[in-house]
Amino acid sequence: MTDTVMATRIATLRDEIRAHAYRYHVLDDPLVSDAEYDQLMRALRALEEQHPELQSPDSPTQRVGAPPANHFAKVRHKEPMLSLGNAFDENDLREWRDRIARLLGTNAAIAYVVEPKIDGLAVALAYEGGRLTQGATRGDGETGEDVTANLRTVNSIPLALEARDPVPNPQSPIPTSIEVRGEVYMRIADFERLNERLANAGEKIA
Repeated sequence: MTDTVMATRIATLRDEIRAHAYRYHVLDDPLVSDAEYDQLMRALRALEEQHPELQSPDSPTQRVGAPPANHFAKVRHKEPMLSLGNAFDENDLREWRDRIARLLGTNAAIAYVVEPKIDGLAVALAYEGGRLTQGATRGDGETGEDVTANLRTVNSIPLALEARDPVPNPQSPIPTSIEVRGEVYMRIADFERLNERLANAGEKIA
């Protein structure tokens, strides 16, 4: 089998695994069983071991194997990483609304998008050329800790950005450089499964 054919086969397998991981970890709507997914991963890992020259840092196999770091380098945020303010009653909410209107310079009705606030670990993900290059915690808002190795093990964090439109849109290509900020958290069902597994091994977390 030529290198070109093998590279295509490996790339196709990676795309298939990423698609299944996205459906499982993000959409919560898997199309294959865990056993079938593991079989695809074993096949990819075997091909990459046979052809180390075709290995890639954003391959699904790179999420495991390297242990998460326990000692972290400091990272200076390009822009301050601030936290959300609190509104404890309706008066606080009205004051916030009025402040937004003043900032926008309008008296017109403003449409808002509301979503639950997830209380997790605030992180900043840096992508260069579409690939995850660094992940950092908020820290004190100015300086955080480099937790890239740890974040690479989180299946719902893409190691590489890709367009999901059926037809690529030249007007909105993947940015050369972008930072995404959000919260890393564990769903209760996943936490309970982890606790059960650790308990069976004689450990437990709370």
